[in-house]
Amino acid sequence: MTAIGIDYGTSNSEVVYFDGSSHQHIKLDPLDNKGSKIRSSVFIYFEDELPPPPDAMVEAKVAQLQRIINEQIDKAKDGYYSAKDPKEQDIYSARINALRGDLHDKPALQRKAIQQLMHAMSLDEIPLRRLVEHGKFAFGEQGFRRFLKMPDKGRLIYSPKNFLGASLDDDQKRAFVGIIARQFAYFKQCAEEQLGKTVNQAVIGRPVKFHGTRGEEGNAQAIQIMTDAAHEAGFTGVNFLDEPIAAAYKIEQTLPKETTTLIVDIGGGTTDICCIKLSPERATQFDRKDDVLSVTGRRLGGMDCDKSLVLKTIAPEMGMGLKTITGLPIPPSYFTDMCAIDNIPALTRFFSDDYGLAISQTMSIVKAPEQLERLLTVQENKLSARVVNSARLAKELLSSKQSITLPLHYIEDNFNVKISQDSLKKALKPWLDKVKTLVTECLLNSAEKPEVVMITGGMSLSPIVVEALYESLLTELPRLENDAFNSVCEGLAIQAAKHALPHQR
Repeated sequence: MTAIGIDYGTSNSEVVYFDGSSHQHIKLDPLDNKGSKIRSSVFIYFEDELPPPPDAMVEAKVAQLQRIINEQIDKAKDGYYSAKDPKEQDIYSARINALRGDLHDKPALQRKAIQQLMHAMSLDEIPLRRLVEHGKFAFGEQGFRRFLKMPDKGRLIYSPKNFLGASLDDDQKRAFVGIIARQFAYFKQCAEEQLGKTVNQAVIGRPVKFHGTRGEEGNAQAIQIMTDAAHEAGFTGVNFLDEPIAAAYKIEQTLPKETTTLIVDIGGGTTDICCIKLSPERATQFDRKDDVLSVTGRRLGGMDCDKSLVLKTIAPEMGMGLKTITGLPIPPSYFTDMCAIDNIPALTRFFSDDYGLAISQTMSIVKAPEQLERLLTVQENKLSARVVNSARLAKELLSSKQSITLPLHYIEDNFNVKISQDSLKKALKPWLDKVKTLVTECLLNSAEKPEVVMITGGMSLSPIVVEALYESLLTELPRLENDAFNSVCEGLAIQAAKHALPHQR
């Protein structure tokens, strides 16, 4: 049996195979020469016509057409009874018979209903499940580039993982199973081609708590969706491991003796923290529950920072904070909805014609409509994901620079926004305060104090984040160096290798 580790992240995903002595990173994105990661986003699109409307929508349209025909029959009857001569009655009688024929010709009515619906229907009106069942899929950089070229031809699901713990109806659950199954099947195919053997098992990373307000019910739903997706993708064995514990298993291989370790994993969508006893002697053991002293987690990730940076630095140049001629502020929801790339209902609302009309009407009652025109450009051209992605790039650049000029020429020619590291610090502060609270909670829940700390995940590369954690919470703890981007998946691969060798349990 061959097993792989899958780090299915909010922003990026990764697959690693461990043979017992070394790790092999599976190349997932042919357009990315820098590494083995792939964007977690998926672009579902249609090259030609949209899919036929759902049966329920067709039946509703047929019923509407039948009501119209019945009204026409009633009018023809009125004409028949008020006709002054037999010839005129014959005309109305023929009209009534023809309409009755139309009324009972169900196939013709269905064809007409589909034709009218297809003519009037926009992509945003198609239910997500139907998109998944009929659309084409583009992953990684290819999908993102295709989205930038043709946003009206498809729908970008920026982070499928972010929706798994939310309130979903049965069709939405089925849709996300389908989306993630397609991604997992692609990961499996890449692994099999590069390893030269069949891959039938996977250990998948999971946050301590998935995004959502439903607690353990939401967590259980998320795990069920991912389990169903993995089975649909062809995996016969599926197991899950908390992401910070996976990172711990990777760093454990470098420790000389038993060490109580605090793992702080700050990824794109969640912050997960654990305090765990690590030991070279127990590294090969399968069940390590007794070694875990405390685990905490929340939806506090890099994407929240990206959106905060948009609101603090880019949105003010697009009209946020403007007042109308009567002195009232324009709705701040314009800008929070613009950033809601991980909230399908909010983003669908933002891209609607009514929303564009509302922004246009607001432009007529402010003193600087040219700023709001930039927001309207984003709304009309569906550029929200691109704006948030620009903020992510700015955040990364500011890790090593005091200030940058961010070009946003896809919104407006020569539109540039200057962003300083101080601006980034202000944007990150509310988020960092929540992260520090989470670290404190994990430390209080642990029966033993940690001897060392490992900070991992993409946000661990930010000096602002590390300095904030060390200025009060982690002052005396030595920091273990690690691979911020790969430690979780390499730990998952280590656990996967144990699953592939059940006799070692």
